Amino acid sequence: MDITTLLIALSLAMDAFSVSITHGLGNKSFKPTDALKLGISFGLFQAIMPVFGWLAGVSIMDLISGFDHWIALGLLCFVGGRMIYESTKKGAEKLINSLSIGTLLMLSIATSIDALAVGMSLSFLNVPIVTPAIIIGIVTFTLSFVGVYLGNRFRHFLGNKIEVLGGVILIAIGLRILLEHTLN
Repeated sequence: MDITTLLIALSLAMDAFSVSITHGLGNKSFKPTDALKLGISFGLFQAIMPVFGWLAGVSIMDLISGFDHWIALGLLCFVGGRMIYESTKKGAEKLINSLSIGTLLMLSIATSIDALAVGMSLSFLNVPIVTPAIIIGIVTFTLSFVGVYLGNRFRHFLGNKIEVLGGVILIAIGLRILLEHTLN
């Protein structure tokens, strides 16, 4: 596993981590199964969405191979910028107390849309998707699982600053990709 894959996984997991912390913050009747439900659901979706993005990107690779690094930069900056913007909006953290199948599905899709764009970016860079998808899923599961516990334990210290860090990391990775492709 390279450091870039780990940083991408950590960045993508920030939305899920934030939602998990929010659940821990708002749920006074904490149950360990909540942490497991969120971890499995978020981890699974975060592992699957990059694969879908990668498959979509591979299908259009020949059309964009001359400027794929610009697309990767644009997608990563968009996702990172959106994460930063959403973390600063008032009311960005909603207390998620219900973990019904519908709620889990909605939250899992919402927190993994970014992974779709990252998967597409990886296809443009000819990066095989299996290992990154697995790492993204495992990191997201772990952070989501731990996030519920952290939210429950440290209600006063944690907030939406976690998403800002994730957004900054994605933008930095996008800039690094651009520099590697334009300076070589």
